[in-house]
Amino acid sequence: MARLRSFRRLAAHFVDIADFLLVYIEEAHPSDGWVSSDAAYSIPKHQCLQDRLRAAQLMKEGAPDCPLAVDTMDNASSAAYGAYFERLYVIQEEKVMYQGGRGPEGYKISELRSWLDQYKTRLQSPSTVVIQV
Repeated sequence: MARLRSFRRLAAHFVDIADFLLVYIEEAHPSDGWVSSDAAYSIPKHQCLQDRLRAAQLMKEGAPDCPLAVDTMDNASSAAYGAYFERLYVIQEEKVMYQGGRGPEGYKISELRSWLDQYKTRLQSPSTVVIQV
């Protein structure tokens, strides 16, 4: 949840230049599987899409201003983006512009913030165009 709060602050800070989306994927530490001792919630392994949708609501409560999508039960989004357990991406015009490392160790909000700061600076810099006549 602390990472979700950091993500939420990042999204609020860069709302003027980017759209943010959370994608809830397979539960990393289900209560009936590989349990984490510091898990904030007790969520069993998803048996159907309804289970996943209910669990995703907990994430939505942590970031109410951010749109939320839910991965399919065959984990298509997680597989396509290598998101297991968590990952940060910037996608622009259907192209991956930034790919963070795999979580939890590679999930670095500070790295994404730096990328977005640089992007925002480029957007604000006047372009120089030379026209020869």
